[in-house]
Amino acid sequence: MPSTEDPAPQVTDLPPSDEPGGTTLRRLRERLGPLVLQVECAPQGEDVLIGRQVIHDLCEPVPAQADGVLLVVGGSPDREDCREAIRQAGAARYSAVVVKARGTDLAAAAGVAEAAGVALLVAPDDMPWRHFDALVTAATSAFGPAQDTYSSIGIGDLFPLANAIAYQVGGAITIEDPLGHVLAYSNLPHQEIDEIRRQGILGRQTPDRPTNLDEYQRVIRAEGPVRFLIPDTEHINRLAVAVRAGPQLLGLLWALDGTPALGEGAEAALEEAAKVTALHLLRARSHRDPDRWNRGEALVSLLDGAVSGSTAAAQLGIPADTSTTVVAIAQAAPEEMPGLGGARIVDLVSLYCEAWHPQALCTTTGGLVYALLPTRTDPGAERRVVKFAENVVTTVQRSAGLALQVGIGVAAARLDDVPAGRRTADRVLRALAGDPQAPTIATVSDVRSRVTLMELTERGAPSVDLPAGPVQRIIEHDAQHSTTYAQSLLAYLDAFGEAIPAAGRLAVHENTLRYRIRRIQELFDLDLDDPDTRLVVWLQLRLHQITS
Repeated sequence: MPSTEDPAPQVTDLPPSDEPGGTTLRRLRERLGPLVLQVECAPQGEDVLIGRQVIHDLCEPVPAQADGVLLVVGGSPDREDCREAIRQAGAARYSAVVVKARGTDLAAAAGVAEAAGVALLVAPDDMPWRHFDALVTAATSAFGPAQDTYSSIGIGDLFPLANAIAYQVGGAITIEDPLGHVLAYSNLPHQEIDEIRRQGILGRQTPDRPTNLDEYQRVIRAEGPVRFLIPDTEHINRLAVAVRAGPQLLGLLWALDGTPALGEGAEAALEEAAKVTALHLLRARSHRDPDRWNRGEALVSLLDGAVSGSTAAAQLGIPADTSTTVVAIAQAAPEEMPGLGGARIVDLVSLYCEAWHPQALCTTTGGLVYALLPTRTDPGAERRVVKFAENVVTTVQRSAGLALQVGIGVAAARLDDVPAGRRTADRVLRALAGDPQAPTIATVSDVRSRVTLMELTERGAPSVDLPAGPVQRIIEHDAQHSTTYAQSLLAYLDAFGEAIPAAGRLAVHENTLRYRIRRIQELFDLDLDDPDTRLVVWLQLRLHQITS
């Protein structure tokens, strides 16, 4: 571990950039990585220069910006106005156009981009455009020609980065991961430190203090920097900010506000530094274990159905005909420190995957953790997967104090079937989340009825236009008059028309329920003697209950 007495690098006299002519598309892709940027097509190759970003409104003409990057905000690549923007960008000599796929086929847009001679890039659907814009700015300016403090710090070289941030902000800096591990710290001379920082540096972990939980919560939930005024005279006030790539928490920056005190521009400087640090942490993570990083990203693409089974097989090192099971894992309740629990879960699930099978994989996407487990086809295979889930749930509860729910998908005979297995695992998780009496772990067999109802809901309304039926009118009547007809009728049908158990469930007298049922039939012209009517009414009421 570097000593706190090590001489500080000369951040004001930096070597020249490795890209004197500017950043290329290739270097932009390498620096941001597949989590942030995908290249759909590059008709001029990846050595084209990348200029400044332009945020584009589809209602306006594309402005002139040679070598620029056009961010098509709000557009869908399957629409003509988006494709027209791509054509205009090519005519205006842009280097690239960035879109969000949002589940659409990119083939047509890629064809237009090829014809226009402009690269088509894809940003993650769940990353806000402002975060994407900030990361591209960090990649194209902070590592372009030497024009500011961050200009030639090597990607992932966190100690020089901490010194550069400290120079900009004016106070000692610590870079931490989401679990509070100290990744790097500044060591500029004459910057004041306190005992908390000293212990953190020596132990490479933020020391345990009663206020830690509250402080981390505030930083992680805040949109920008947070100030902490520490009453203990032996400790120094602090300024902190979360480091993110879109919704993903990557780490935290802490600045000491001692003597001399931080200046007026410290908050803005720390917020700008967080953008640069995000780029470093993304790439540092991939460099620490590039094979694991690449396989994790390839697994996300396979789960999303973005690549074929044969392509995934080459990327993951798993035969395309491997039988696998997808296990989806979610926290049962919102955690007190968003982002920290997810990191713990991924670490623990990864360990169990390694113990399960050499080719088992783990990744996180969309706020969930997924394990892809190679499985045999014998009758005991599903039980072994359930045991895997039980071990994970028990270990995470014991070591991290986090309650989990686990959905187990159907076994996939080939890697091409993995996206379907993931969708089933997701539905099982949703079924567990919607039922307060649900178990912690379930297979699709355990919650088949509820999953089937969800599938019917997802398929939408009937294909023909029907007038509002009795169920719709009952629901509207309840909303307007504060009655409980829908709830009473559903309980009655759930009990197969038996008033006594239904009334007990509703906590009303059986005669009261019988009166309500007669009243419902009179008011809404409902014939409960007809078996088809009973089936449709029950199904509509259950779907309404699930989706409301």
